[in-house]
Amino acid sequence: MGIFSFLQDVGKKLVGSSAASSDDLKKELDSHKLGTDSVNVTVDNGKVVLTGEVKDQSTFEKTVLAVGNAFGISEVNAEKLAVGGANPGDPVFYTVKSGDNLWKIAEAHYGKGQGEKHTVIFEANKPMLTSPDKIYPGQMLRIPPLK
Repeated sequence: MGIFSFLQDVGKKLVGSSAASSDDLKKELDSHKLGTDSVNVTVDNGKVVLTGEVKDQSTFEKTVLAVGNAFGISEVNAEKLAVGGANPGDPVFYTVKSGDNLWKIAEAHYGKGQGEKHTVIFEANKPMLTSPDKIYPGQMLRIPPLK
């Protein structure tokens, strides 16, 4: 479904100060319990390739973010990651900037006065986000459509 760019020098450090291996990224992905057992992860020089299948659009987007937001990763190629269910749409991702919080991000994407929808963004990024106050510049987040 696409190739996604990430900031290579930010993100969760999985192994000290070096970039994560394919095995490290697969363990990180599996730790989120997204149902990604059939997803294969390969990494070469900071570029990840995902293959296999996920059950739906939400799992697809969370899979991309779970590996892409790791330290040392600059790109995630998910072109060979099949999505089950309905026809998937194009994901909307947002890269957190200095001074951002989920309220501001919700207003920017959903419109002025829609800051209270920040909980929708938080829920859409679980389990990678454990608190709405723990976002950092350079981190990429899912922005789901409002229902």
